[in-house]
Amino acid sequence: MPTPPRITRRPVPSRRPGTPRRPRWGMRVATTLSVLVLGAGGIGHAVMTSLDTGIGRVDPFKDMKNRPSAGHGLNLLLVGTDGRDKITEEERQKYRLGGEPCHCTDTIMLVHLSADGERASVVSVPRDSYAELPEHTDAATGKRHEPHPVKLNAAYAEGGPHLTVSTVERMTGVKISHYLEVDFTSFMKTVDALGGVEICTPRALKDRYTGLDLTPGTHSMNGGQALQYVRSRHIDGAADLGRMQRQQRFLAALIDRATSSGVLLNPVRFKEVSSTMLASVRADAGFGTEQLLALNEAMRGFSPSSSEFTSVPLAGDSVSVKGVGSTVKWDPVKSRELFRALREDRPLTAPHAPADAKPGRAPDPQSEPGPGPGRESGSGHKPPEHGEPAEPDGSAKPVEPAESPKPVDVKPQDIRVQVYNGTRTDGLGKRVDDALHATGFNTTRAPLNADGPDLRRTVVMYDPRWDLSAKSLAAALPGSELRAVKQQGATLKVMAGADFTAVTPVRAQEAPKGRFGAMTGDQVVCP
Repeated sequence: MPTPPRITRRPVPSRRPGTPRRPRWGMRVATTLSVLVLGAGGIGHAVMTSLDTGIGRVDPFKDMKNRPSAGHGLNLLLVGTDGRDKITEEERQKYRLGGEPCHCTDTIMLVHLSADGERASVVSVPRDSYAELPEHTDAATGKRHEPHPVKLNAAYAEGGPHLTVSTVERMTGVKISHYLEVDFTSFMKTVDALGGVEICTPRALKDRYTGLDLTPGTHSMNGGQALQYVRSRHIDGAADLGRMQRQQRFLAALIDRATSSGVLLNPVRFKEVSSTMLASVRADAGFGTEQLLALNEAMRGFSPSSSEFTSVPLAGDSVSVKGVGSTVKWDPVKSRELFRALREDRPLTAPHAPADAKPGRAPDPQSEPGPGPGRESGSGHKPPEHGEPAEPDGSAKPVEPAESPKPVDVKPQDIRVQVYNGTRTDGLGKRVDDALHATGFNTTRAPLNADGPDLRRTVVMYDPRWDLSAKSLAAALPGSELRAVKQQGATLKVMAGADFTAVTPVRAQEAPKGRFGAMTGDQVVCP
């Protein structure tokens, strides 16, 4: 059994007059991170020992060889399975949890706790990540497998926690200190035991597969509703990547709930919540009372801003692999840099912006140094070109500021578009495709000619499940008509009409992010 990195004790800093008290908090990843909530309440050793006995045990590190170096801090692999054995029939129907489980990992997160106890970094790992499994024996069937490609979540189905841990270590170069696993039942009961969570959304969220149906605003969710929220992946073109972002938001909300409700400071309530949670948790044998108490000491003084969230950087579009299906591949350079930062115990986000820079608001482009979209570097003037009128002093007229991008709900990069020329004008389809692609939309780069009569008005055709993506695309094509087509799929279609003149720049409003696209917990919770 590997020896986990030592978390050194540190004095709790004194609070300056007028400074808000930093709440103690624990961690619980959507469908994955469970036991960390135990470590934040300052509860006695006897209580912790009794809780330890309720954890199911697995041995993910047995006979593992050629493992990465330990690095600094503590690394936990947190997985959520689709186990639903203890869910009632009423819950299956109400929260749409029918069907057979795949016995695979529904969610995978790598959590790094810094050696000084000041920071927790949560990295979401796409379950559809392309992975190559080594020669191994199937844990369920006993069948011997030759090396073969899979989606990462299949590692659990074929080799359980052991193959999952070894695959993640090989792909990331990060040595896993502990393994934690929860299922649907544990997730729902934990949220209910905490009294629910509060989720905020600036736009409507609807997924007919999970039954999620949220209006813009703030919503109080019980365990079943929260499970719908973190499982939904058919809301828009972001699919599984959008789902990971919602899981991160949920985790931040759960941290906020656990700290603000006083559960972690009340021994009776703490034991109720933790006992409920641990009933369906599995962990490695090395994660016991001593580790829980060490986390308790290390995590005192944490606040939501002490946590940071990101996802593994990806390399472009999904890739179809024969016999495996649609997978995503990691960006080889950015992902290496990300995992190197974890090994070296470095933060993923930059220091917080000044107090007047509110979370969720994009930086003012006028305050950014250097050239940017629609701007020239230097004085704001450019040399006069041939035939261009000049100022009396011979310089060119000042450059007019470019039109500010229109805010939309979905990032153009997450919207797949097929362009059709709906007229007899040669080259119109290519013009539209080029313009949309230049604005950031994920176009096919292969426009086609539409059948039927010429179109006077541009039409955006979309599957109703991707209505927010359609509205975001239509915002870039002023005057276009939105036309719903059931079962069309995730790819939107643009039928370019004679009215097309230009594409309007659009952008999704997002909170400021760090080098790896990371955000801190206080940037994603309800204001």
